Amino acid sequence: MTMPLMKPRRKNPVLRTPQMNLPPWARGRVALGMTAAAAEGRFELQVCRDCSAVQYPPRDACHRCLSPRLQWRPQSGEGTLLGHTTLHHSNDLFFRERLPWRLGLVQLDAGPSVLVHLHGEVGAAPAPVRVGARLDRAGQAVLIGFPREGGEHMSDDKMLREMTSDPKFRKVLVTDGKTAVGQAIVQALVKAGADIVWVGHAEPWKKLPGLGDLAALPQVTLVPLDLTNGRSVSELAGEIGGKVDIVINNAEVHRAFGIAARRGTDAARAEMDINYFGLLRLAQEFGPALKGRSADGVTHAAAWVNLLSIYALSNFPPHGTFSASKAAAHSLAQCLRAEMRPAGIRVINLFPGPVDDEWNQNLPPPKVAPAAIAAAIVNALRQGVEDVYPGDVAQEWLERWRENPKVLERELAAGGS
Repeated sequence: MTMPLMKPRRKNPVLRTPQMNLPPWARGRVALGMTAAAAEGRFELQVCRDCSAVQYPPRDACHRCLSPRLQWRPQSGEGTLLGHTTLHHSNDLFFRERLPWRLGLVQLDAGPSVLVHLHGEVGAAPAPVRVGARLDRAGQAVLIGFPREGGEHMSDDKMLREMTSDPKFRKVLVTDGKTAVGQAIVQALVKAGADIVWVGHAEPWKKLPGLGDLAALPQVTLVPLDLTNGRSVSELAGEIGGKVDIVINNAEVHRAFGIAARRGTDAARAEMDINYFGLLRLAQEFGPALKGRSADGVTHAAAWVNLLSIYALSNFPPHGTFSASKAAAHSLAQCLRAEMRPAGIRVINLFPGPVDDEWNQNLPPPKVAPAAIAAAIVNALRQGVEDVYPGDVAQEWLERWRENPKVLERELAAGGS
């Protein structure tokens, strides 16, 4: 059984903070198909369309019939551990700093044999295991062998914690605590074991509903943060930037208009100022400190979470300017992910459908509850994924967008949703 993770002792400020060494990250274009699936929490392998052979490692042609007609398909991951070993020495800098490290050879029920990182609760071979794909610190897919049934503290496994961003014992900044979504996120983080949760509020003189209840929680500290004000962001970064392990940017402005329904650009500017420029200001101030602490012990800086929208993939005309601002934020988040990856910081983007709030009150159900978004964020941190699509509408839009973006555009323009 995995021993529960104990709260780390206070760090010695005199000691030098270690710098991140990434695990081997080079992958061919074919192998990136596994990474793309793992980024959304799926374990997929290539399956031949002609002979149905399942193969690993990824190739350009089927290992059985040499057909190039290969398709990535989800796998159950069920299999049997054939053998295992524990590394006590490695020439690779990343693994050298994290020894000992368990590896195993697993025969999948689907056919292929795969080499996996082995969870500590998996017993001696032969043993039933479940293989899953996760993103490592370099953002590339790796395979992990899990026990069929894990214990209560399974997520505290040393190896697994390196692959994920579990908020347990970590210090988190939530940028906006005045909304129902923000307050649900804070409560979910506290329940997940976060050590400190700093909660931003742009107008501290206002007595907003729910903030008093949050402030009463021992793990929560309210901090002034206005993402439209570069000085406000800079001052907060100077105060707590070197302590934050996870940044969750949920601040947004949402106005339900298109182009012709409203004169002027004031509302659109407000949306861009928070949804896009707010993210930019936050990344410029907090990003460097986060990158500098990505190898800082068991509670190293781990992740950056952006609350985007499914409207970022294809514009929803009744919320046209909001959609445009989220599309800009999505593009910026991809840049942020590329810059954070060399430091081992995971950037997670959420694309929820319509949220059950005042700006979507005229839209029919189904809508995503704030608590569901909060649960999706905590689950994404624990599972180590990159892209999450909470809610039925988001899942449907994603499927239609992947099938044919132009058809979805036409449907939305014609009033479909």
